[in-house]
Amino acid sequence: MRYTCAEYREEMMLIGLRKQLNQEGISEEKKKELIKQIKKLEAEMDMT
Repeated sequence: MRYTCAEYREEMMLIGLRKQLNQEGISEEKKKELIKQIKKLEAEMDMT
């Protein structure tokens, strides 16, 4: 199975979103938006 640049990019995006989510002092609204984006990306990556 080949590992593509697109897959790598998606993984890096997911890591970045999770890192943002773990930052201190972010608003609840921002947390909800990040969670929504993470779930969407995980679904696209067939991780759910």
